Amino acid sequence: MGKLFLGLDSSTQSLSAVVIDLASGGRIKEISLNFGREFPEFDSPSGFLENPDALVRQSNPLLWCAALDRLCAELPKYGINPAAIAGISGSGQQHGSVYLDAEFAKNGLRADPARDLAAAVAPRLTRAVAPIWMDSSTSAECAEITAAAGGVDRVRSLSGSAAVERFTGPQIRRFFKTEPDAYRRTGVIHLVSSFLASLLTGRNAHIDLGDGAGMNLLDLARGDWSQLLLDATAPELRAKLPLPMASATQIGAVSDYFVKKYGFAAGTPVVAWSGDNPCSLIGVGGWRPGTVVVSLGTSHTLFAAMPRPVVDPDGCGHVFGNPAGGFMSLICFKNGALALAAAKDECGMTWPQVEAALAVTPAGNHGNLILPYYVPEITPLVLKPGVVRKGTPAFMAGRDKAETLRAVVEAQALRLALHSAWMGVTPDCLRVTGGASVNRGFCQILADVFNARVERLATGNSAALGAALRAAQAVAGADWASLTATFCKPSAEAEIVPDPSHAEVYAALRAEYAAFAKSRLG
Repeated sequence: MGKLFLGLDSSTQSLSAVVIDLASGGRIKEISLNFGREFPEFDSPSGFLENPDALVRQSNPLLWCAALDRLCAELPKYGINPAAIAGISGSGQQHGSVYLDAEFAKNGLRADPARDLAAAVAPRLTRAVAPIWMDSSTSAECAEITAAAGGVDRVRSLSGSAAVERFTGPQIRRFFKTEPDAYRRTGVIHLVSSFLASLLTGRNAHIDLGDGAGMNLLDLARGDWSQLLLDATAPELRAKLPLPMASATQIGAVSDYFVKKYGFAAGTPVVAWSGDNPCSLIGVGGWRPGTVVVSLGTSHTLFAAMPRPVVDPDGCGHVFGNPAGGFMSLICFKNGALALAAAKDECGMTWPQVEAALAVTPAGNHGNLILPYYVPEITPLVLKPGVVRKGTPAFMAGRDKAETLRAVVEAQALRLALHSAWMGVTPDCLRVTGGASVNRGFCQILADVFNARVERLATGNSAALGAALRAAQAVAGADWASLTATFCKPSAEAEIVPDPSHAEVYAALRAEYAAFAKSRLG
């Protein structure tokens, strides 16, 4: 059996791939296709369709089909022989949903190698768009599901989360209410992860427990769909959902489409895809309790493995399945990389200038604070975006650009700390990944706010790496400890230690920031 394993990650803005070699213990290639840049025909510069309603965020699932075709075609250009790959798994942005007809549900996808995936998928779609994790348009549906299921505590205890606008269950309910005929014609509803797994195998793929836990539909304790939550969401829903399965399940082999068109070996096993957060947990070596992970991607997330599920009493945090077994806790903020980029652009700065601004401004930023809600927020729930300031006259007027950028970064770090307190974890180490992890100033602020050592990983593609590791574990039987030791070692020179004097400043600032946010948000 070969030793190359392919991990794919379909995120909000790109499709990425990581190939690992078990024989050499190295990552031999990382590839990324940016949706906006590489596929302008889909009018999705940030990976989703523009909408005049700021609460509505949807993507075109055919974009993901085109990206999968393109990436497979380009593997040889990067020196990767598809026939040498021994196993594949993947990661998809969590909560997004794809709606397909009864033919897809019954027979999977029969794609013609002479054409492309999008051409095969288009007639099978019963809904042209896929609502994604950034969507906040389902508040009414969340309230209806909560009431029908017996209250927020019941929903939270069953599914690990309160009913949340971006989660798949409320999105399904909204579709059922607004397009009942299309819902009736829908034969199967997939997550982004299981949809792409279905494209690879040509079969109607299972939903893994890690990603399935982000739907407000899974009974975590039983590992099966909760009939109570299904009934509260939409009629005949169980029949439209793939079965939930363990993350290590081999769901089939690559289809003839990929064998004939791109040269994959017939019979190459495909392991169930999972969500980007569960895969990132694996990709940064956080599969066992004790390591806290911060991902600074399109959204900002903080997550950790947990031996038993503990739910957030405020309803903002979540419990998902850990692909290595057990559970993981997670808190997510929509105003992540895109919000920081918006602040950068407003100040007319480049990324090197942002780094310089963080270096010349003091910890605590002279008491200048900001609520940086450039888009609707989910932690805490803020449906109407806006930026609120508190501080000196110059800061209030936005005249000091360096202080503005530092205020945004400090706010992002402080809220990570404040809203993750329910996990009951006091880390001595944070493993940081994602695009902004290259920014040393941001990582120093994280180290100081948490008063913990920060380890930065060499790759920003932690979800794709996690998918590759999951494939290696499931197909080759590699154990998690050895995989982590080999592929998830942080760079020694990338370690950042907290400044004790700064840690004292932020310990005092936490309460002040919490009071400021409460006074403005209620």
